[in-house]
Amino acid sequence: MNESGVIQEILDRTRTIAVVGMSDREGRASYGVSRFLQSQGYRIVPVNPRIERALGEQAYPDLDAAHTALDGKIDLVDVFRAPEFAPEVVKDAIRLRIPYLWLQEGVVHEEAAAWAEQAGIKVVMDRCILKEGMAAGWRRRG
Repeated sequence: MNESGVIQEILDRTRTIAVVGMSDREGRASYGVSRFLQSQGYRIVPVNPRIERALGEQAYPDLDAAHTALDGKIDLVDVFRAPEFAPEVVKDAIRLRIPYLWLQEGVVHEEAAAWAEQAGIKVVMDRCILKEGMAAGWRRRG
């Protein structure tokens, strides 16, 4: 977990990212990070039952609905929820066989992360995907 090779693999191989807990408000971290991910060419799939759309994308109430709508084409689950919600998200990611899981800064749940790894999911925990991407050489596109 959190190995630089895994982080780089996620940044390189991921195309579609389900952002669990994404907000449709500009001042929220999930919105800003997701907007930047879009600028880098990733497809963002908002997962939040309280919103209808964000960043021009249809939002889904849960990971199951997003997975179904995209015919299973989700590469990464990026979690912007409090740590106590991580086990539920991890169980869904395992069941749906999503290959990568990213628990954002402050989202720490060792047990849930261990379940994911035992199921073959590559995990990054308590790191910001935007900061890691910038460290790997991302630059803001005009």
